[in-house]
Order: sequence, then C-alpha cells, then structure tokens
Amino acid sequence: MEEESKESIVLGTIKAGIKSFDRISKVGNIPTDELENVLEKLESRTLILVSEKKGFLGIKIQINITEKGEKYLASQIQELKERWRQMVQLYEIEDKQNLQKYIDENKIFFKPMIFFRVLDLTMFSKIFNMAELTMADYVSPKDMPQD
Repeated sequence: MEEESKESIVLGTIKAGIKSFDRISKVGNIPTDELENVLEKLESRTLILVSEKKGFLGIKIQINITEKGEKYLASQIQELKERWRQMVQLYEIEDKQNLQKYIDENKIFFKPMIFFRVLDLTMFSKIFNMAELTMADYVSPKDMPQD
C-alpha cells in the first residue's frame, strides 16, 4: 500500500479515538514495523502528537491527531471521494476500456476508500463486473468491511 494511504488510515484511526499502538495496528491492518515508520513520519510532519502518561502500570503512550493532521486527513478523504466519483462516471457512461485503466491506476486507493466508507460496495461490485475484473485481485478480503 502506498505510504500516503497508510498515513491516511492511521490518522483516521487516531481521529476515531483509537490511540494505542497495538489497536491502531489492528484496526488499520498495518504491520507493527510499518506502523512505527508511519507514526514517525506523521509526528515529524506535526500531523500527530505523541505523549507519555504515567499510570499504575507504567508509562502509557498516547497518540493524538493535531489540527494540521485533521486538515490533511480531510483533504485526503476529499481526494478519495473525487477518485470514486470519477470511477462511477466511467461506469455510468459504460467506458469499459478507460474504466479498466482507471482501476489499475488507482488500485492503491481502494483500501482507504473502503476504510473511510467512501465507496458503495454494491456499486464497487458492479463496476468490477462491467470491467470484467475480479475484486480479489485488487482488494484483500481482510480489507473488506466485516459488518
């Protein structure tokens, strides 16, 4: 997955109130070694704030999204919505060749589109049927919503 997509998913997870490393890794479906790198980059860009709190069980690390991080996340979600809108337009005008090309060029955005519920799964399925493509070749089953 492209780094920008991982960053957006991590920011979205944190914004949703999940602030511990293990839970961010699990909810975002990002391996811990990759998550460490993403968090370091987000912190260096001041998109998140990492703080330590002392408790009965020792030091607890808490991760919060900054105002700058929220603005960045909002712009990323808006971009995902625009990409989804363009894909739907290609489907609606039945431009199969350009739809297949667009899907191939934008496959790295499907996981965050699903994560942020930007796309409609029924329409997503119809788009792939028209393009004569298999969703499993583009989206891992573990990335599909479980609810």
